Amino acid sequence: MANTSARMLRLLSLLQTHRYWPGGELADRLSVSERTLRRDIDRLRELGYPVDASRGVAGGYQLRSGAAMPPLLLDDEEAVAIAVGLRTAAGGAVDGIEETSVRALTKIVQVMPPRLRRRVDALQAYTVPAVMGGGPTVDAVALTAIAQACRDDERLQFGYTARGGERTSRLVEPHRLVPLGRRWYLVAWDVERHGWRTFRVDRLADPASTGARFRQRELPGGDAAEFVREQIASIPTQYEVVVDIRATAADVARVVSHWGRVEALDDASCRLHMSVDTFEWPTVVLTSVGADFDVVQPPELSHYLREAGERFVRAGRPAAGGRISDASGRSGDGGTGTTGEV
Repeated sequence: MANTSARMLRLLSLLQTHRYWPGGELADRLSVSERTLRRDIDRLRELGYPVDASRGVAGGYQLRSGAAMPPLLLDDEEAVAIAVGLRTAAGGAVDGIEETSVRALTKIVQVMPPRLRRRVDALQAYTVPAVMGGGPTVDAVALTAIAQACRDDERLQFGYTARGGERTSRLVEPHRLVPLGRRWYLVAWDVERHGWRTFRVDRLADPASTGARFRQRELPGGDAAEFVREQIASIPTQYEVVVDIRATAADVARVVSHWGRVEALDDASCRLHMSVDTFEWPTVVLTSVGADFDVVQPPELSHYLREAGERFVRAGRPAAGGRISDASGRSGDGGTGTTGEV
């Protein structure tokens, strides 16, 4: 193999596939002498790849883990698998790594050949996610395009559907992507409206870089995540919910996350504040906490909970002539519940 660079890449690829390579076998694979192989190993070490060598007749080489993450060589199948996995993680399947997943996905997609991108798109298109927790679906391709524009300081254009249903075309200078709960938000300077804006990514359509570069402006406060929280808090809602809960503030905060504000009343109780348009989410939170509580306001929440409670009580009563099934789906009179295979 006359091309030294190509031979080095081939050597690295071989070292990544086996825990240990005998020197003679590795030299034969590369069609070089063992002396040339030793020089190539030294070059890899200079590039930061930790290659161990054992001497003697049965001597050989092994790539071990080092102090830093060196570049990796991936075959087609591995690249597709990683891209699909990162898309899933970017959508929130694994809490806490959404933003990191988008950054990694952006790097992989940028160098991925079109034929592999088509394979990734096909896998994603015909795979139905089953992620608990609800929330709108976000296109990972759109996330990648936005992340690239943020990284490269390039203006971005897209269609946007506002909260009230109004559709507009936007031209922005993207600043940051922010994952919050089950949603993604883009913080950007709106070029035509001359101000900072927050856009829900699931309401974006066809984001595309214009290629026009810009100089990043200073975001008020400097914290993109806090900026998004403030923007969400400023949106008018129909109800201001206040509930006193006989549970610690820490326990309630773990359940409500950023969707509400919790303040401690004493060591064993707290007050929950939520701004909502409907009572479904407060009901889920209060049920998940599993503690007694008192509704401070609004009175409509008390009525809603009373009606919901009555429905649950009716559902828990035995049907006429029947018995309540147990948790396994088996009826008390010997019948079986209907189940599906998982």
